[in-house]
Amino acid sequence: MPEDSGTAQRPGVDRRTTKLAIVGAGSVGSTMAYAALMRGVARTVALYDINAAKVQAEVLDLGHGIQFMPMANVVGSDDLAVCADADVVVVTAGAKQKPGQSRLDLAQATISLVKGLLPQLVEVAPNAVFIMVTNPVDIVTYAALKYSGLPAGHMFGSGTVLDSSRLRYLIGEHCNVAVQNVHAYIAGEHGDSEIPLWSSASVGGVPLMEWRGVKSGNGPFDERTREAITTEVIDSAYRIIAGKGATNYAIGLAGSRIIEAVLKDEKRVLPVSSLLEDYYGISDVCLSVPSVVGRLGVESQLEVPMSDAELAGLRASAASMRQVAKAFGL
Repeated sequence: MPEDSGTAQRPGVDRRTTKLAIVGAGSVGSTMAYAALMRGVARTVALYDINAAKVQAEVLDLGHGIQFMPMANVVGSDDLAVCADADVVVVTAGAKQKPGQSRLDLAQATISLVKGLLPQLVEVAPNAVFIMVTNPVDIVTYAALKYSGLPAGHMFGSGTVLDSSRLRYLIGEHCNVAVQNVHAYIAGEHGDSEIPLWSSASVGGVPLMEWRGVKSGNGPFDERTREAITTEVIDSAYRIIAGKGATNYAIGLAGSRIIEAVLKDEKRVLPVSSLLEDYYGISDVCLSVPSVVGRLGVESQLEVPMSDAELAGLRASAASMRQVAKAFGL
């Protein structure tokens, strides 16, 4: 029964509310909650964290600002029951990388955390779409699928949505155009082996490989320019982490945009990380490719045109992820 059942409901009016649960109230989780509230994504935002004092403090801080946002209810707890009946569950919690710890070690620690957490989350929110926003996201998403038993489309990772945003930002700067007029994707692993899909990129309808520059632009996208932008996309996270300790604003915004695509059933094309099955012959691995995201999660994956080099890079990423999965017995 609707929460406001005391009021007569007019025929044809849908009073169903939406609930977003965010697991982990650290810098990424709390920033994502803030971004989601500012966008008016969900009517209820629930935060879960094992640190009771931290999660309650975040809820109070966010709640005190609700006057200046679209109306919503903010709740939080160190009890997983706070996530009950969520429409979308975003998992930002993960092991923190220690000095000298390899990415493989980090993956093992986060996978162990997810193994214990996911079945409990599915139990309290069985109808939710789950979005993994914790690194290394591709292998963690693959593990989460195995442990949760959810349909493939209902469990996916944030993937290269942020990386693609960085790519578009840099292309927009080079061309001196608004980033909203740039269409370009990063595919593959969210990491050092990610692949810019230059062959399908465009600016204002002009294929990027045909961009010759205009009076306000910086000239063509030659190989040197593309290499410099690719390096900047890959290295930017390291620069941010070196300067402030973590990335949170852009991933918070990126995450809130993915959540919105799900809750509003937008059928938006986003490069999220999901299970590939015969995608250009690639199967049984989670990688990012342009995908249609709606109320059912990842509803389809688009086989965008790729150059031979791009396709080879995607297959190399898949081979690398399979090796990591095998190392963890997945």
